[in-house]
Amino acid sequence: MPHLLRSLLFLALLPTLALAQTPKVKLGVDLLRESNFAALTNKRIGLIVNPASVAGDLTPTVDVLRAAPNVQLVALFGPEHGVYGDVYAGDKVPDMVDPRTGIPIFSLYGKTKKPTPEMLKGIDALVFDLQDLGARSYTYVSTLRDVIAGCAENNVELIILDRPNPLGGNRIEGGPVAPGFESHVSYIPTPYLHGMTMGELAMLLRDTYSPTFQKLTVVKMAGWKRDMTWNDTGLQWVPTSPHIPSADTVPAYVATGILGELGVLSNGVGYTLPFQIVGAPFLSADALADALNTHYASPAHAYAKSPATRPTDVPTSPAFPDPGPSKPAGLYFQPIRFRPFYATFEKTPCQGVQLRIDPKTPENLTEINFRLLQTLNAPHLLALAPKRHNMFDKVTGSPQARELLQQNADLTPLFNQWRTYSESFRTSRQKYLLY
Repeated sequence: MPHLLRSLLFLALLPTLALAQTPKVKLGVDLLRESNFAALTNKRIGLIVNPASVAGDLTPTVDVLRAAPNVQLVALFGPEHGVYGDVYAGDKVPDMVDPRTGIPIFSLYGKTKKPTPEMLKGIDALVFDLQDLGARSYTYVSTLRDVIAGCAENNVELIILDRPNPLGGNRIEGGPVAPGFESHVSYIPTPYLHGMTMGELAMLLRDTYSPTFQKLTVVKMAGWKRDMTWNDTGLQWVPTSPHIPSADTVPAYVATGILGELGVLSNGVGYTLPFQIVGAPFLSADALADALNTHYASPAHAYAKSPATRPTDVPTSPAFPDPGPSKPAGLYFQPIRFRPFYATFEKTPCQGVQLRIDPKTPENLTEINFRLLQTLNAPHLLALAPKRHNMFDKVTGSPQARELLQQNADLTPLFNQWRTYSESFRTSRQKYLLY
């Protein structure tokens, strides 16, 4: 066979070969299946799922339980984005009957976020199988807290099918949630990145909010280690929500998701690289990339387009007393030109940078949001979005970072406080670790 033909055949077979590889990690649903569903035998089950709820061979968990002997799947429950993942972020998810299986679907992101007695009627156990990102603002962890509360109040068993934290089990970053800033995007008592699996979080949340609840079971994974990021697991990534299409999106979500809440810079949502871009019509891609790759908290005025081409509201920044901290290892800013299809700057030509992130090496992903705002003249950008300050603060966990950014003040003391809190949490969470 000619060399070129062999090469083309190999490339064509790559997706099949990838699927044929045995993952290094067995998920909770895989171990449940291997146990012949011992934890579910002769029970009527409600299942909390979305499209990423699959076994290691990509069989949907819904189908795994429908085929299980002596198990009756009687209801499905949908978190934000719904059971099929087709509801836009923040939109209410309706109750409905599943057109594929005929099973009723109850919404946990509509009139209520907590399972009600009516929803749980006739159910012996809820099975929770949602893939998390490792970030406090990703609402599936808030759904977990509400599900624990609903099960505790109604004396219904809860079984967690555990899954990897795609950022690994050691990355802990960010500050606490300040009193008065609790919301569905900051609803659990952890740093912004908690470094825990859903099963581990379930035990922490049970002890914190429902300490008398004794009907919690975690079906552990096999083969997962705390230093593993997603690509180490050998598992296929299935989008966990519409704007998390790949495992590469996960560290980017952490680095730009908070920044994007202001709506004054595009973070790629609405383009083909959600969360992996920071850009705007008034920026110069090449100048910004060059500056960020040297010192990523420098004055902003050098990165805007020339006065002849920029709009009158282009941010300019006073000179900082020093060029700012050096860029962390494992982080690279690549210049990019793009035109969002929807969302911020819809159909408008933009320039900016694409973040290339090694999920293992950057010292702190969460702080990138604030360093980028600092670079691009945060006082000006925040002044453009006063109605978004409350949401920005809720996702951050407090107003402190925003207030410092508005003053063009040094963020380092706050970041040091966050790091102290994160290390304290690293110690306090120890009793809940399963791996």
